Amino acid sequence: MCLINFQLNDHPKYKLVLAANRDEFYLRPTESAHFWKDEPQLLAGRDLMQMGTWLGVTKTGRVAALTNFRDPSAPEADKISRGSIVRHFLSTDMDARLFLENLIPEDYAGFNILAGDGSQFFYYNNLEAKATEVEPGIHGLSNHFLDTPWPKVVKGSMHLERYLSDNEDVHIDDLFDILQDAEEAIDGDLPDTGIGSELERKLSPMFIKTPDYGTRSSTVLLIGHDGHVVFAERVYTSGNLQEDNRFEFDIEQ
Repeated sequence: MCLINFQLNDHPKYKLVLAANRDEFYLRPTESAHFWKDEPQLLAGRDLMQMGTWLGVTKTGRVAALTNFRDPSAPEADKISRGSIVRHFLSTDMDARLFLENLIPEDYAGFNILAGDGSQFFYYNNLEAKATEVEPGIHGLSNHFLDTPWPKVVKGSMHLERYLSDNEDVHIDDLFDILQDAEEAIDGDLPDTGIGSELERKLSPMFIKTPDYGTRSSTVLLIGHDGHVVFAERVYTSGNLQEDNRFEFDIEQ
């Protein structure tokens, strides 16, 4: 997952509005969003190499979403899969802050995670290794710290804020349209993460499409103040829409 824009507790109808793109190599095997047979309360897509996930929600309203922290100099060999963190959080009923603070940072390659129950979110990354409660409002997360002003983060947050300020009823297709923005950032706005300006440019859009890597899926998650959940996913192959999935349920008390 390489871009997550979300609104938390700042809308008359929804306590959480989340719009996210997962970017990955096209050849990495993946299952589309579904309720897992081995974790029936968990709704998420699934990485079939490591059997974890990047974003999910449970029938009891627990939510978690993960991005990698981009640092090409950091070692990734002999590390636990980052997707297992989301899976484990969604499989327990442990308090979100306690769960995050009990992670062993050096067990994983660099990551960011948002975890909570839709009305309260905590942010954690394993570089700073501390759980911070997320303030109400609009936020964005890519492959650096929360709200780092990378072009895609700024653009996504701006579009989401503008849309929500004008619309009490949120339409799923409108949020998917926002996530489809494939415009590359200008060179002067690019971050420098050690991968070179050409690759930085290719990875700068909200929706990425390169010959072997790009946006594999887009997800919209809505949680109303009334506890109603809408989880919608669009799956892409080489930038082309292949599958459209939608789930709705009420959070179990």
